[in-house]
Amino acid sequence: MSIFQIKQTKSGAVLWTDAANDEQTALDAMAREAGYRDFSAVPDTIRADGIEASKLDLIS
Repeated sequence: MSIFQIKQTKSGAVLWTDAANDEQTALDAMAREAGYRDFSAVPDTIRADGIEASKLDLIS
């Protein structure tokens, strides 16, 4: 598993940061925590500003 951070690209607001297997799983987890079935159920008005999932490379 990797750590992913999901941001709104227009505002730069961080929407979610946590562990996931891949980008799609991260997007779905973020959506579920926000009360949606999965990322495809997130309204277009929220996605209109762009949403970006980035894998964080954390070095200990």
